[in-house]
Amino acid sequence: MYLVAIAWMYVVLMMAVAEAFSPQGTVLGALVTLVFYGLLPLSIVMYLMGTPRRRAARRRAETDDAAQAARATKADQADEAATAARAPASPQPDDGGHAAAAQPIDTFVAERKES
Repeated sequence: MYLVAIAWMYVVLMMAVAEAFSPQGTVLGALVTLVFYGLLPLSIVMYLMGTPRRRAARRRAETDDAAQAARATKADQADEAATAARAPASPQPDDGGHAAAAQPIDTFVAERKES
């Protein structure tokens, strides 16, 4: 794939040089030739040709992430099981005898009027 791209750019570069040094040609014409016959089409073709490689890399990354999440889940479950086996039963969470805290005024959310 890269060999074709290098050959394509070589041909376009030679076209641009011939345009620049031609008696009727200009440097602006050479730049337009280089951009519109070389860089723009080549970048589109290289992007399209690289799509399968990007797709495979994305799938591999998703698979690696899923495997890592599965390992982390297993490790968390093992830690919880070990902690539950060691720790004595804990009291109820609301066993402190205190009233529940009120919601702060800052976090109050106004509701819309029904129409």
